[in-house]
Parts: sequence; structure tokens; C-alpha cells
Amino acid sequence: MIIVQRLKKVIVRDIDVAEKYYAILSTLNGFELTERELQLMAFIAVEGSVSVSERRVKFCEDFKTTSATVNNMVSKLKKKQLLIKREGHIVVNPLITLDFKRDLQLEIKMVHG
Repeated sequence: MIIVQRLKKVIVRDIDVAEKYYAILSTLNGFELTERELQLMAFIAVEGSVSVSERRVKFCEDFKTTSATVNNMVSKLKKKQLLIKREGHIVVNPLITLDFKRDLQLEIKMVHG
């Protein structure tokens, strides 16, 4: 027997959709990402690479953090292969990159094994 549960959440900003998505991935996969790391992942997915100085400054201002902290988070997220370097820029791994401007429907199956 399969239990089906449908949930619906209205989220206005693209970056908030991305942050929720990465939080779900983190929880299901045991990544134990911090709130700030989730914010960084979402920011990069929506706004683009923080390798570009203007975007890094915007992230630091918006989330009240430092460039050194961003570097530390990028390093940790690269080790987990959540962020990768592509053409000289830090980007979200394409395997978990979505168009967060569109509605998102997730199907999660948790199977006994």
C-alpha cells in the first residue's frame, strides 16, 4: 500500500522557491546544510555565480555576511559537489539546477528497502 500526501505552498520570490528546494534536498540526502549555505545555493541558482564581484557584493549585502564566509561556504559546497566550477565560475551542479521562475512540483518516494 502506498500513502499519497499532496502539499501545496504558495511562494512569491524565485529565490525562496530555490531555498526551499535545496532545503528539501539537503534534508533527504543528509547534507546538513546551514541556513546560510542554503541561501547561497539559492542565490547562485537564481542570480548567477558569486564569482562575479557585483553578485558577491550583492549576496554579502543582502545576507549580511563577508566575502571570506562566502569563500568558506563555496569550498564546503564544492566538496559535496553541490557547487562546481564551470568556465571559471562557481555554479550550482547542473544535476540539481532548475528554472525557479516556473512552478515546481516534486514527487518524493520514500521506499522501504
